[in-house]
Amino acid sequence: MTREAERPGSPEQHVVLLVAGLADLAMSTVRSAFATMRGLLRRSDMAELAAEAEQDVIARGRLVLDQYAAAPPAHLEVLARHAMARQADDGV
Repeated sequence: MTREAERPGSPEQHVVLLVAGLADLAMSTVRSAFATMRGLLRRSDMAELAAEAEQDVIARGRLVLDQYAAAPPAHLEVLARHAMARQADDGV
């Protein structure tokens, strides 16, 4: 196939081919997701799997809250502690 045969003749044809390709890709992804869901629903340990997933999400939520909710120490307070530590080391 040559480069001329690969490229559409008009911009409208180009758009139609792009949309058709994206639709095919989306349908392939949806089919794969449904196949995965069917496989999960056939499992006998679905309740345990759901409970583990819930615990994982809760642990992840705790990590995020701990990371963003804790306020860092005040900058001047940190500087004051360093200055006091230096004074104690110098014996002043």
